[in-house]
Amino acid sequence: MRKVPWPDEPERGGDVRRHSRSACSATIATVSAVALTMGPTSPASAISERATGAAGMTGTTGVPGVMGTAHVTGADRAVSRRITLVTGDRVLVDHAGRVLGLERAEGRSGVPVRLREVDGHTYVLPADAARLVSDGRVDRRLFDVTLLDRAATRASRKQGLKVIVGYTGRAADARADVRDAGGTKVRRTLRTLNAEALLTPGDDAAALWKAVTDADGTTATGVAHIWLDGVRKVSLDRSVAQIGAPKVWKAGYDGKGVTIAVLDTGIDTTHPDLKGRVKAAKNFSTSPDTTDKYGHGTHVASIAAGTGARSKGKYKGVAPRAGLLNGKVLSDEGYGDDSGIVAGMDWAAAQGADIVNLSLGGADTPEIDPMEAAIGRLSAEKGILFVVAAGNEGDRGAGTVASPGSAAAALTVGAVDDEDRLAPFSGRGPAEDGRIKPDVTAPGVAITAAAAPGSVIEREVGQKPPGHLTISGTSMATPHVAGAAALLKQRHPAWTYAELKAALVASAKGGPYTPFEQGSGRIRVDRAVTQKIVAKPASVDFGVQQWPHTDDKPVVRKLTYRNLGTTPVTLGLTVTGTDPRGRPAPAGFFRLGARKVTVPARGRATVGLIVDTGPGGKLDGAYTAYVTAEGGGQSVRTAAAVEREAEAYDVTLRTVGRDGAPAVHHVLDLTGVSGLARDRWFTPYDPDGTVDLRVPAGDYILDAGIVVDPEDATKGVDWLSRPRLTVDRRISLTLDARTTRPVDVTVPDTAAEPLLAAAEFALKVGGNDYSFGWLLDSYTGLGTAHLGPGTGGGRLTQTWAGQWTGGTAQYATVAGGRTGKLATGYTKHWRKGELATVRTGLGASSPGKKGAVFAWAALPGGSGAPAAGVPRPLPGRHTLRLSAADGVKWTLDFEQYGAEDEQGFPLLDAYYTTGGGRAYRAGRTYAQTFNVGIFGPRIAGTHGIRRDGAYLYGMLPMFADGLGHAGASFYEKVTTTLYRDGERFASGEDALDGAGQFKVPAGRAAYRLTTSLTRSADLARASSRIDASWTFASEKTARDTKLPVSTVRFAAPFLDLDSTAPAGRRATVRVTVQGAAADGNLGSLTVYVSDDGGTWTEVALRKGVFTHRTPAAGKSVSLRAEVTDKKGNTSKVTIHDAYAGR
Repeated sequence: MRKVPWPDEPERGGDVRRHSRSACSATIATVSAVALTMGPTSPASAISERATGAAGMTGTTGVPGVMGTAHVTGADRAVSRRITLVTGDRVLVDHAGRVLGLERAEGRSGVPVRLREVDGHTYVLPADAARLVSDGRVDRRLFDVTLLDRAATRASRKQGLKVIVGYTGRAADARADVRDAGGTKVRRTLRTLNAEALLTPGDDAAALWKAVTDADGTTATGVAHIWLDGVRKVSLDRSVAQIGAPKVWKAGYDGKGVTIAVLDTGIDTTHPDLKGRVKAAKNFSTSPDTTDKYGHGTHVASIAAGTGARSKGKYKGVAPRAGLLNGKVLSDEGYGDDSGIVAGMDWAAAQGADIVNLSLGGADTPEIDPMEAAIGRLSAEKGILFVVAAGNEGDRGAGTVASPGSAAAALTVGAVDDEDRLAPFSGRGPAEDGRIKPDVTAPGVAITAAAAPGSVIEREVGQKPPGHLTISGTSMATPHVAGAAALLKQRHPAWTYAELKAALVASAKGGPYTPFEQGSGRIRVDRAVTQKIVAKPASVDFGVQQWPHTDDKPVVRKLTYRNLGTTPVTLGLTVTGTDPRGRPAPAGFFRLGARKVTVPARGRATVGLIVDTGPGGKLDGAYTAYVTAEGGGQSVRTAAAVEREAEAYDVTLRTVGRDGAPAVHHVLDLTGVSGLARDRWFTPYDPDGTVDLRVPAGDYILDAGIVVDPEDATKGVDWLSRPRLTVDRRISLTLDARTTRPVDVTVPDTAAEPLLAAAEFALKVGGNDYSFGWLLDSYTGLGTAHLGPGTGGGRLTQTWAGQWTGGTAQYATVAGGRTGKLATGYTKHWRKGELATVRTGLGASSPGKKGAVFAWAALPGGSGAPAAGVPRPLPGRHTLRLSAADGVKWTLDFEQYGAEDEQGFPLLDAYYTTGGGRAYRAGRTYAQTFNVGIFGPRIAGTHGIRRDGAYLYGMLPMFADGLGHAGASFYEKVTTTLYRDGERFASGEDALDGAGQFKVPAGRAAYRLTTSLTRSADLARASSRIDASWTFASEKTARDTKLPVSTVRFAAPFLDLDSTAPAGRRATVRVTVQGAAADGNLGSLTVYVSDDGGTWTEVALRKGVFTHRTPAAGKSVSLRAEVTDKKGNTSKVTIHDAYAGR
């Protein structure tokens, strides 16, 4: 596939940070409407971060004696989050990334929205954006909610949406319209791209979308592209001598006069190896300065150009006298956005950089992204060589080269060990467009270089030897090549990127790997600086030769050799080819136009490299070759590749609207599920209604939508789907909206207003899950049709979900399940007798709150449905009417809201869930109460204090409500301290919600863990503060293990919905032990009450209950329990202001 002409799980290899854990209710699929953040350091920061759904704690991890937090907090994982699309619409997703609902931006209530889930990514695509995504003007990543929901992306969007808008020419009017879009601000001007990096508040996203698009589904005049300002990260997972640098030093080349720009996490300029080497520095990251607090940039810079002063020359860099530019484009957490990196490239060019090192990256896409575009332009216009990491996803197989290493002009670097064995993590080609990548390899395994003291990496791996640390990754391989390029640039000052790249590629040492694994091989800078013969192109791409191959004709590409010397050189030429299985290619598959060529002094000579794909027999796929030219003491190595297309056919799809004319507004998805087609995805578009494709043979899912008006779904949305389309010949299909039949779903209450309608089908084939659907405000205007035969294999399910709100109740229905064919039209009129009634009591932790209850459905087999809630004053009672057919199980979630954010959406105070799923019987009435005291810690199931190897952490809801519902509550202050063998070990702001952790020594020790969480009076008058402590013994575990801790739960069924009780009455409280001391393991239990929180009185327990008099009006009672299990582990819980009298 070629990249279209316009213009991330971030890398995971070697990430020194420990992945975050599941949080207190991470096993619960939620349906909430707003995000919850836990653990702020102050109320002010809490308000800011709650409004954006950002993590409350974002520190570092794994440092002995220091409490750390993972990058994603448990709260982020535990409840649903809102993800703002560039259109302004907000998608609700649960902890697993499943779409739960949609909050429409103002003026967009009628826009139909398409849902698609494939290859682990979910796309939520409004109809008015579909055309722009298909024709490549709008970045598809802007609608990839899986990507947008990743921790690094969420963190980068704390202050709003980050996009890059590219323009055509000056485009003064377009720029003005963009800048006038609400609170949109220009963060950076990217001159190389003729673009602006923008920051737009979430509530102004719809205004920005309106400014960059026109009503006819095109971009506005003067607007070329709209990109996601994506997130990139560091590419972590006997080196200098291995590439021949010492020999070059002896020849007098050490990088003097050459400038290398290191665009990374900053450089520690105080390190002896780098002192005085940095010529200029500038910060493009979200961190406050250019200091390297992550430790990656310092390590990289010293590999490229460190002096070796700290180690008396032992760890000298490749080009020790080269000048350095410190462009900090990645934050103190190791992340940066595309626009900051591109701005760093512009700055480096302006500062006179000869070489730019980019040891960073992210997932590549078929389109040309901003960084790829910038590298292409700056290389061509400024002659700068960009040396870029191939990425660390190589253990996933082919096609794992990261962007921007995928850029054609980049010198892309894979990694080998000290014996030239390819590193398992090293990113492998081909690139998305089929090009050979990486270009070369270099040492990247266990590389020792400068350490930035106190940095994240230094604290994680330690200094060994002093002043240095050892880590692996293509990040480490890349500066070896950047340094080598500096030596070569010193040798040939007039050379630009093309000559430098050609010489390094030509002189590489090959290994027993293909060009898609190693490029030309491991660099040899000692050969490169003496290289007098170079080849152009650096690698030869023959593209794709179409199937069938009965009439294939030989294809010739010119390979030109340039002689930089003063005497002619005669080269002997050989070519060795490899088939897709790694065996020798058939005789004659690759051949040369000549076996010898003489290259005149200062001249050029050309030879033809010929590929003849006819002799390949039945073996299709990627064939590769190396051309070796030797003579006159010179050796030049050039890689080549051709794709011998496997069985493939032309497919034509014609769309017809309800009026019988070609459909202008259509959305087409052709997704391969088996055979050669598997994992291929095509989303073609043409305004004349007809598209032509060439696709591999195999089985596909064809999913199509034809929309009358992209801004008003009620005018007509026709959904035509063919779950199985076998492509084994040339195919031409007509998708006619007139073949659909209407969908009609209603509830018994004729006054009920629709909140949402969600239609979806899912297909499971060969272990992979695929789903497609539409999310609408109502079913009005929707028509559906099944095309073709049944699935013929795979598990097909279809669901129809709807939610309504009426004067007396809220309705939630879902129907569906396994089917052999999709429905052509669908009618369901729900009757009262088919519904179950759930009467809910919705508590309030303090006056003036609002709240909502949500019902989320799960059908057998895993399919489900989104949900909606209507905020209403608290406390109060509310009735739900739920469907009870098709084996549906319901999870009920409650949310309490406080203030509203800047977009008018309520901010979450607290969240509770019934968990799991419950089947309700039609015609029956049930009761469920949420958010009523006594609130306190809950230890059940996986909840508790846990140990995973060297890490000790808490994962328990500290404010579970009186009925034991797991969930979470916002709080004002938290302090947690860990003691080891009687000595204070570490302390910090860890709410024990799964986000924080302590790295502790392996040996067995006695521990005491204490925590105290406080809620403000505005948030909660009941359980205003909870103090807890636990003692236990622990040592390093082989697996994640629950530790022997306990808690006590207090049940007070006499409380009203505001967690108060009538004053001065006798009341009975039930006491329950949870955790290690439960189930016959109780050693002792003592319970106390207090009227003032200072004086405590022990109460007598009889059969697990105690009786006391409720407090006076306006006063509260506090409770305390001390419990010991039979092994002597102790727990203590104090609940201040457990409830109040009235």
